[in-house]
Amino acid sequence: MDPLGAPSQFVDVDTLPSWGNSCEDQLNASDSAAETYQEETLRSPFLYNKDINGKVVLWKGDVALLNCTAIVNTSNESLTDKNPVSDSIFMLAGPDLKEDLQKLRGCRTGEAKLTKGFNLAARFIIHTVGPKYKSRYRTAAESSLYSCYRNVLQLAKEQSMSSVGFCVINSAKRGYPLEDATHIALRTVRRFLEIHGETIEKVVFAVSELEEATYRKLLPLYFPRSLKEESHSLPYLPADIGNAEGEPVVPERQIRISEKPGAPEDNQEEEDEGLGVDLSFIGSHAFARMEGDIDKQRRLILQGQLSEAALQKQHQRNYNRWLCQARSEDLSDIASLKALYQTGVDNCGRTVMVVVGRNIPVTLIDMDKALLYFIHVMDHIAVKEYVLVYFHTLTSEYNHLDSDFLKKLYDVVDIKYKRNLKAVYFVHPTFRSKVSTWFFTTFSVSGLKDKIHHVDSLHQLFSAISPEQIDFPPFVLEYDARENGPYYASYPPSPDL
Repeated sequence: MDPLGAPSQFVDVDTLPSWGNSCEDQLNASDSAAETYQEETLRSPFLYNKDINGKVVLWKGDVALLNCTAIVNTSNESLTDKNPVSDSIFMLAGPDLKEDLQKLRGCRTGEAKLTKGFNLAARFIIHTVGPKYKSRYRTAAESSLYSCYRNVLQLAKEQSMSSVGFCVINSAKRGYPLEDATHIALRTVRRFLEIHGETIEKVVFAVSELEEATYRKLLPLYFPRSLKEESHSLPYLPADIGNAEGEPVVPERQIRISEKPGAPEDNQEEEDEGLGVDLSFIGSHAFARMEGDIDKQRRLILQGQLSEAALQKQHQRNYNRWLCQARSEDLSDIASLKALYQTGVDNCGRTVMVVVGRNIPVTLIDMDKALLYFIHVMDHIAVKEYVLVYFHTLTSEYNHLDSDFLKKLYDVVDIKYKRNLKAVYFVHPTFRSKVSTWFFTTFSVSGLKDKIHHVDSLHQLFSAISPEQIDFPPFVLEYDARENGPYYASYPPSPDL
């Protein structure tokens, strides 16, 4: 109550339910079930930890209203930004805040600076500057946003603050994608609490109604509330989960250091007995701890010491990450090319998928997005038998998929893709493409050569697939009519093409 007896507008963080207490009854299984998960399920790099979950709060509301040791203000480098978070803080803190800010002389992107809270319920305000986001400078933006969260927490630790209220630092006007930024925020706070958890009692994520859904979706990945939720969340973690402190990892910049370069490994036999040994020498980042030493695993594969089951788990985990990314990313630009689509069925009743080579501008598109789109479209198709029809018709050097991309695709996709693919009809091949296909299926991948069928005319294709079951691009029909006679041009193309 305020001095006049009216209810206070401020919210005491100690009255807010922690993330660990939300839906606890539904999430926690019996002790015996928990033991089963712990023993038989691959563990996440973000383990279920009841103590850490008890320190985290997700709250829909204005961060300026929190009664805690410090709240976070997101601003620009001159600390004069106009955004809903800053406006509310300035209004409630009073005019003294503006005077105090002038003494700071600005704040650089990624830094954190401290002022008093003045008329706020919070004793302090920690000001930080989030990065402007541009896709071409994504790595720099990720590092800067990580620095914002890390420096705020470090300042709180140095000042012996017991509770911190975070706003969403990546303001909409700076263009940072909310989901990408939320991954960085959550994993940075998680790693900090793992290392310095004894120094802080509460971390509150104060979010708006629009932001709440994203935080609720991603919090279980980094703060699982049960062993079951930990196991369920594992496939949805992004490929880059940062290092031991949550900092984004840039693989090209990593340097591997050997204690005795060039020296033979005397204890190799003991070390290679399994992946359950101490892997701390690999590197400190969490992804390394989860996956193990990649070079070592490759060596074990060559030596036949890594079990088939372990290989399948590793491959499935990798594919699930690609699939998760494919489901969350905007792939409309790739879809608009109409280079991959489902049509009818072949004479054996198997689904027919069409790939139009001429519609793939290899030099102009992001081929990783093309791979994501392939996975997005094919994941539910590949659960049963299917065939591929590839139209090589009138392709140029700008449409040719190189062997490295095809090998990557073959290595990434789930085993069901390979098992249920029954035939690939390569329509209108050239001599060069026939040679390239032979080399690729002979030396790069196994089990594919016998499924490839080179088809010089549509008449040959119709012996396996009825013409009514294929939606033809018009130029394919025109080319075939010109090369093999006009009879085949009587089959009308799909109006969508």
